[in-house]
Order: sequence, then structure tokens, then C-alpha cells
Amino acid sequence: QVQLVESGGGLVQAGGSLRLSCAASGLTFSSYAMAWFRQGPGKEREFVGVIWSGGSTFYADSVKGRFTISRDNAKNTMYLQMTRLKPEDTAVYYCAQNRGHSGSSYKGEYDYWGQGAQVTVSS
Repeated sequence: QVQLVESGGGLVQAGGSLRLSCAASGLTFSSYAMAWFRQGPGKEREFVGVIWSGGSTFYADSVKGRFTISRDNAKNTMYLQMTRLKPEDTAVYYCAQNRGHSGSSYKGEYDYWGQGAQVTVSS
């Protein structure tokens, strides 16, 4: 059974940094693209970025240059390093496993989701 568990969320001031982790189990982690999505208060869940099994990364324009996704296949873990955080980054952040080795921003491509981690950025 696939399980994804996010950790590392919290409260941070605007301009600060935070790192989220997504620990995966029950799958051959290295074979799949993994992504981060987020859902702010009263908003739809939106794409943040994706890392393919080969390591290529792609980001939403809103986070490009501030957020970095990485993965450690030996630890079955994906990371989201967030810098220069803004109040509009406040959201619940979810990690998700794509059904293939590459992926896009389309939520329908992702079969498994974590429970989410709250990130709150104060102004």
C-alpha cells in the first residue's frame, strides 16, 4: 500500500525559508515522478512543481526561482525547499505520486496523495 507522509510545515515570517519533506513507502520510489501541490484558504488545489524520476524539475511561475524540489531515492524522500516566502504562499502543501516516470501539472495524473502539511507565512 502506497503511503506518502509530509512533514516540516509550520509558521514562518515573510521572507523566511522552510523545507518540507515527503516520505514515501509501498512503491518503487525512484521509478515515479513526484510533485507538490498546495491549497490555500478558499482556493482550488494548485500545482507547485514536479520532479521526474530522472531528476528534471518544473515549477509553477508563482514559485519559480524561490522554491526547489529535490529527491533522495535512497531515502524514498522528496523535498521542497521554500525561500523568500510570501503571505500568499500560505496553504496546505501536498505531495503526490505520478503514475509514470514523468509528469505535468494535471492533478488527474497523480494516483496517491499525502495528508498535507500546513505552511503559514505571516506578514
